[in-house]
Amino acid sequence: MYSIKQVSEMLEIPTVTLRAWENRYGAVNPTRTESGYRVYSSENIEDLKWLKEQVEDKHMSISQAVLLLKEYRKEKRQVHAFSEPPVGSSKEAFAKMSDQIYRTLYQFQGERANGLIDFGFSMYGYDSMFYHVLVPVLIRVGDAWESGRATVAQEHFMTTLISQRFYQFFHMFPIYPKLPKVLSFCPEGEHHQVGLMLFSLFLRKNGVEVLYLGANTPLDGVLDMIGEQHVQLICISTMSSELVPESDAFVSLIARRYPNVNFILGGKGYEGAAQPMYPDWVMKEPADKWQDWFEKSPYFR
Repeated sequence: MYSIKQVSEMLEIPTVTLRAWENRYGAVNPTRTESGYRVYSSENIEDLKWLKEQVEDKHMSISQAVLLLKEYRKEKRQVHAFSEPPVGSSKEAFAKMSDQIYRTLYQFQGERANGLIDFGFSMYGYDSMFYHVLVPVLIRVGDAWESGRATVAQEHFMTTLISQRFYQFFHMFPIYPKLPKVLSFCPEGEHHQVGLMLFSLFLRKNGVEVLYLGANTPLDGVLDMIGEQHVQLICISTMSSELVPESDAFVSLIARRYPNVNFILGGKGYEGAAQPMYPDWVMKEPADKWQDWFEKSPYFR
């Protein structure tokens, strides 16, 4: 527990401001000693720190920031009420969490879905949530759309929200400048990016700077970008074998212009290709072997 003076010094917020945020806006609710002095909990401090960031860095009014904070608290309570404690094996718990997130997204309940995801991260951590909860959601979304059980609007809404959560983690990991800069994209016409997204996140987790362009990337501008950004390694993924020849043609074009650039070609399209043009660049390792591959790869030494 902390006094108002300690909190003021810790967060560099004047005590008069702390009192105003409490009295006028109900920002936090510190407890009181028998003598009437305020004492702040660690949660109070985190809330105040967040409010300060919104006001100073994002130029939000304190009233707006407090409103957002209260909405977040409300959503968090709803999520905890909605999410029963996991029972049984981890596999069953992951499946239950994945199903809850899918159902809320299917009903366009974005705030609740985000709350469930936050709750899952706090319970299971980064790796488990992505690989055992969110990836199955994305696969289920794709299956529902292809079978007609989900509309285009539902598929876009669900995929976009989960993709945004993936993108957030690109900025969480440190970058090691000595490692090659990577460009990742799916060729034009390829809309399935789950595998590429996971591989790109894996590289970022290992300190690699990744420029992620995502699905259905047109060729216009990519060639210049490679040179301007000093890209040394390019990851291309496609699920369709029909797109492999076109993708190979683009690889040939890049290789002629930038002979020192290397490639990693992946996805079911390349895995199923009978005679890939560049077999040495085709990624054959499954996800559970990526770390071993990374540590032995000449690209990252």
